[in-house]
Amino acid sequence: MSRQPRTQNVTTDAGEARITWVTSPAPRLVLAVGHGAGGGIEARDLKALAAALPGHGVTVALVEQPWRVAGKKVAPAPKTLDTGWRGLWPVLAAPGLPVVSGGRSAGARVACRTATELGAAAVLALSFPLHPPGKPEKSRADELLGAGVPTLVVQGGNDPFGRPDEFPPGPYALAEVPYGDHGFAVPKRSGATEEQTMRVVTDAVAEWIASLG
Repeated sequence: MSRQPRTQNVTTDAGEARITWVTSPAPRLVLAVGHGAGGGIEARDLKALAAALPGHGVTVALVEQPWRVAGKKVAPAPKTLDTGWRGLWPVLAAPGLPVVSGGRSAGARVACRTATELGAAAVLALSFPLHPPGKPEKSRADELLGAGVPTLVVQGGNDPFGRPDEFPPGPYALAEVPYGDHGFAVPKRSGATEEQTMRVVTDAVAEWIASLG
């Protein structure tokens, strides 16, 4: 059983951020996951990971960027998001465990851009926004390909920001969530429940983390 979540406010150069720690009773690494530009840590996949992974020896740190903590509705520029993430890193690394840097959508981009610089053990990219919807020519593949550490992309099969078959070859693993959109919601016609869909996500992440050694 994991312990009760604990929140911790952290001052960064981008403002005050917040970490919600969901600790494992026998942690061997920390998974830090940030939210996207349009939502917070209540996203279904982040909640599912926080519920499932502590039992696999993973302490989950749900990270809220300063703009969310301040109650703003719109995310700032990417460089400001990176600044917030950098400011959090010493606290994420304080337990003395390897830290997997992760996030969903815009948070996944932050994790990829800063992984090597911060010394992340690996990157978890949930719903990586490969391109804006309908604009495949505006690719962000360079951020993903430049992560420089072991990387797992978990992508919905119907994600308008990039379907799995649109991703270029590269040094990363990719797990598909069948029928999933950018938020891993699936249509009723798929026959899959949200619980089953979230199990696809959590099983893929748990298996990948176990493979990291």
